[in-house]
Amino acid sequence: MADELKKGLEGVLVAESELSYIDGDAGKLVYRGYTIEDLARGASYEEVLYLLWHGRLPDREELAAFRDDMAGHRELHDDVSALVADLAAADEDPMAAVRTAVSELSAFDGDGDADPTDREANLRKGKRITAKVPTIVAAFARLREGDDPVEPREDLDHAANFLYMLNGEEPDDVLADVFDQALVLHADHGLNASTFSAMVTASTLADLHAAVTSAVGTLSGSLHGGANANVMRMLQEIDDSDRDPVEWVRHALDEGERVAGFGHRVYNVKDPRAKILGEQSEDLGEAAGDTKWYEMSVAIEEFMADEKGLAPNVDFYSASTYYQMGIPVDVYTPIFAMSRVGGWIAHVLEQYGDNRLIRPRARYVGEEDREFVPLDER
Repeated sequence: MADELKKGLEGVLVAESELSYIDGDAGKLVYRGYTIEDLARGASYEEVLYLLWHGRLPDREELAAFRDDMAGHRELHDDVSALVADLAAADEDPMAAVRTAVSELSAFDGDGDADPTDREANLRKGKRITAKVPTIVAAFARLREGDDPVEPREDLDHAANFLYMLNGEEPDDVLADVFDQALVLHADHGLNASTFSAMVTASTLADLHAAVTSAVGTLSGSLHGGANANVMRMLQEIDDSDRDPVEWVRHALDEGERVAGFGHRVYNVKDPRAKILGEQSEDLGEAAGDTKWYEMSVAIEEFMADEKGLAPNVDFYSASTYYQMGIPVDVYTPIFAMSRVGGWIAHVLEQYGDNRLIRPRARYVGEEDREFVPLDER
């Protein structure tokens, strides 16, 4: 059994965690004992961060202090701002820009010399990183369009402040609430690829910035964080083709193509986050007087269920939700990072708390007993 090969580590238990639990057969997601439905509809992103990092929901005074402290760290050092501007001018990929900027944050962190396992120092670092990632994403998105960055505001919540920095105007309550829910839904999800990447890095006793940078790089792949952008590009292509969505998808499947936003390594039924985001997509469409993206998505979902027995994952409905909020498609994955950084930090804190170097083995299948020939005789 010890030598059984599990490609992709599928089904392999490598850690114990108190952070999130997934029941893939029941379509259930839980953060520290609370269902995702209750948290998404009743708690802010800041409350969920506090829960993930401290193990309990904050009271009103604790939440206010936590929110105010994190809001005070949103501004970027001038050198980081200059780096973001250079990356935008070079037309860098958005996730590559986030990865590079997050790495540079460590140069200006007040706890840069702390022991990597110092929990209190890591909590302070975590607040600063989480506060600054939205500023990085919004500034990059604006600069590449030739617009000046918008300075963060401390009086707005995490979600509302990002939309303000991205669009240059304060969002209404509906948009702010929808986006806050989206951040809550994406905050953690067990040992996904990017979270595991952060844990592997932390297990070497590299610092928190290194672990988060590893996670950002891992999230950038199309099989992980990039899937929601692929969903929206698919919907746009269908819309531009003027074809019926079901016929378009049927043709794509006949051609051997994958339909973005379906299937999951853990869920065997509909992703509970997709249910909530589907409601958000519908509500935004009705508010705007145009529900075509939602209706198109529902038609595809029903077809895929009937024909392939596949249910949508979180990426499927987050695509149309973000699009209807005016968010550029290639900024979807950086927004994913902006939310998931809270979960990454929580898992890294757990890893540091009971650390063991993560070092799996590979089965050797190469050649054996080859005769060495000196260089002059080859």
